[in-house]
Amino acid sequence: MTDTTEVRTPDGTHVDDVPRATDVHRASRPERPERPERPERPERPERPERPEQPEQPERPEHTALTAAARSALDRPVVPLRHPVRWIAAALVLVVLLNFVETLFTNEQWGWPAVGNWLFSPAILTGLQLTLVATALSAVISFAGGIVVAVARLSRNPVLSGLAWGYVWLFRSVPLILVLVFLYNLGSLYPTIGIGIPFGPQWEVPTANVLGDLAIGVIGLSLSEIAYASEIVRAGVLAVDHGQLEAAQALGLPRRRQFTRVVLPQALRSIVPAFVNQIVGLLKASSLLFYVSLLDLFGVVQNLSSTYPTDIIPLLVVATIWYLALTSAVSVAQYYVERWTSRGSARALPPTPFQRLRAAVRPGRPGGTDRHTRVASARRVVTSAENDGKAIS
Repeated sequence: MTDTTEVRTPDGTHVDDVPRATDVHRASRPERPERPERPERPERPERPERPEQPEQPERPEHTALTAAARSALDRPVVPLRHPVRWIAAALVLVVLLNFVETLFTNEQWGWPAVGNWLFSPAILTGLQLTLVATALSAVISFAGGIVVAVARLSRNPVLSGLAWGYVWLFRSVPLILVLVFLYNLGSLYPTIGIGIPFGPQWEVPTANVLGDLAIGVIGLSLSEIAYASEIVRAGVLAVDHGQLEAAQALGLPRRRQFTRVVLPQALRSIVPAFVNQIVGLLKASSLLFYVSLLDLFGVVQNLSSTYPTDIIPLLVVATIWYLALTSAVSVAQYYVERWTSRGSARALPPTPFQRLRAAVRPGRPGGTDRHTRVASARRVVTSAENDGKAIS
């Protein structure tokens, strides 16, 4: 059994006797009338079929456009004329032909003597010394330029300041002055050594350490390092900073970041400028004559004093060899630049041999004959069926 408890209100009535608010509210609402049913919509009558329209005649403008395009393909392409350019080229050609004429008609050039001196043992010995001094100076200057550039970019104020001072000093002093100063270094320092400052030193005579070739190579290298460091620094700064950030995000050490990420990309900017420095270094090696080194220019100078009648032929011989050396360096520069641009260019530029092959065989891919161009142009035509749009 369950017990029930009666709940009374303060006025003595039962809770069940009090009408609920919901019942009162429902009682006060009027009943909604029922909605009448909607009448059914009558069916729509079927539309009569439209009669087929006759085909529109071909528009005259499309026909005219097609005929004009096809006639334009059949006509030869006339290039734009440049009369001023041809006149300037003709004047330059006339001057050049006059100079070439003097090369064969003026006997003072002494071409038979040029042939005799071109491969003489003395000239070849001087040429060998020029190549050795230039090669050693180029390698030392490039390595030293990288070191000075890294020191210049360092956050260490001492290294950065010393690198800046080195570049400032050797870019301000002429090369001939550096060579003569080093040649007379024995008068200033009879002995050179290393040891504890103001303490015991290990010393050797200066003349025993610095020979003529060593003085020449050191003088050329000291001057070229200053210029090479600025070239390397400019190439490093040209690399996108995002590359360095990506290398840092991978957790690579700073040395590996520079050698594997920054420097290979900087070579694209460094190589052209540094090869120009090598060409300048090759010509600057002629100053070694003033420190008692008989390079190519020094040999020519000595032979000119011995054979005064062959001064012009000997100068022509030196000119021919310098032209040959600089041309070889330029060819090497082209292929090095082509190798360093592999990661940045979509397609490598053709080599001179590939260009010559394309010019000789115009029918091959990459040729420039007229039949190939006309055939490719005919594949793009304008027709009236596609409303004048180009199709291929």
